Amino acid sequence: MDKKITYKLTVRLFTEEKCFGPGVAMLLHQVQELHSLRAAAASLSMAYSKAWTILKNAERLMNCKLLHSTTGGRNGGGAALTEEAVALLAAYDEFCRELSAYGEQIFEEKFAYFIDKL
Repeated sequence: MDKKITYKLTVRLFTEEKCFGPGVAMLLHQVQELHSLRAAAASLSMAYSKAWTILKNAERLMNCKLLHSTTGGRNGGGAALTEEAVALLAAYDEFCRELSAYGEQIFEEKFAYFIDKL
C-alpha cells in the first residue's frame, strides 16, 4: 500500500469574526450559475434558511450587499450577484489559486524528504 503525504489549505476571511470562506464562495458560485438562492442552497444540500443566514452574515461583516434578489410571482423570482460580490468572489478565487500554487511549491521544497521517503 502506497502512502502519500499531503496538506490542505483553506482560506477564510475575518473581520471581527469569520465572514467569508469556501462555503460562502460555493454558495455565491451556485447563485451565479442557477440565478436563485433557493436553487443554490438545494444544490449544496443546504436549507434555504441557512443559505440566507450565511449570506446576510457575510454582508453584515463585509459591509457590502452580495445579492440582488426579486421575489416570486408571475415571472418568478431570482437572484444575481452584486458587482461587489462578483469582485469579491473573483479576488477570493484568484487568491486561493495563487496561494495553492505557492503552497504546492513550498510543500515540495520543505517536505521533499518525506514525500520521497513514503
